[in-house]
Amino acid sequence: MIQTISVLRGRGRNGEPEPFERIDLQMGQVVSIVGPTGSGKTTFINDIELFADGDTPSGRRVLINGEPAPVEYRYNPAKNPIALITQHTTFLSDLPVREFLSTHCRVRESNNDAGHLVAEAIDFANQLTGEPIDLDNRMTELSGGQTRALLIADASVICSTPVVLLDEVENAGINRSKAIQLLRQRRKIFIFVTHDPRIALLSDFRIVMQCGSIRNVLSTSEEERRVSVRVNKLDDALSSLRDKLRHGHRLTVDELKEVA
Repeated sequence: MIQTISVLRGRGRNGEPEPFERIDLQMGQVVSIVGPTGSGKTTFINDIELFADGDTPSGRRVLINGEPAPVEYRYNPAKNPIALITQHTTFLSDLPVREFLSTHCRVRESNNDAGHLVAEAIDFANQLTGEPIDLDNRMTELSGGQTRALLIADASVICSTPVVLLDEVENAGINRSKAIQLLRQRRKIFIFVTHDPRIALLSDFRIVMQCGSIRNVLSTSEEERRVSVRVNKLDDALSSLRDKLRHGHRLTVDELKEVA
């Protein structure tokens, strides 16, 4: 059973060693990876997904419970403990949602509980997206937000993997606070690549990237947690404005009082 994932020092694009020895990610933590576009955020989560052993461009090594990852983690899909949800959600298969989820249950060797897991996954997904997903919908009919919500639910419920990597979920139009609330109940390691202050401040700590290198690791302070309350209110107000526009309503100057 995975309890800790450790990332050992690599090097930035300039070849200089990163200014840390190791970072330990504990089960139950929510972690954010932040930094400018092109700073190396995606490379960092790719290193984790590939169980890097000094064989990736960064030179980092990833340990599971202090040891190199077992070979089966790389080559047996049923044993892989990591689920990666990227920004690219185009499906070549035109399966109905029910069949997509049921097939994944079989891959993950969860046949005995397949019906229950599919129902739980669709309920999870529909708490994250404004327009409900029906099990009879085809995967190619889903919007980008619905697809991302379904994949998050799939990774959390059906995959039952202890580590979930999420790349810029703020672009999916899902309920981010609800997502983190539901994810924390699953007691996994959740790693968000994000530009979103709401997600970053709801995390236990954030890893700051620059020039392909980890520059800092910052635990969320008590003051930042107080700031996050205000950030959440501002974000909710902006979401309300977006919803009104989507539903064809006109906005007035009074609407701006909510975001002032």
